[in-house]
Amino acid sequence: MGTWYYTVVSIDGDYANLKRTDIESDDLKLVARALLPEDITEGSNLKYELMQYYLV
Repeated sequence: MGTWYYTVVSIDGDYANLKRTDIESDDLKLVARALLPEDITEGSNLKYELMQYYLV
């Protein structure tokens, strides 16, 4: 398994749009808020590792 880094671009109800920051990409990933740390806000930086998201 690898490690990926994201920034929270927007939060829309029970979902958040994440943009990958460790590679060049304009794609957004829609993720259920239940899978993310509770205290995220727009602009938060996340690390995805071992199938879990962590605030950086």
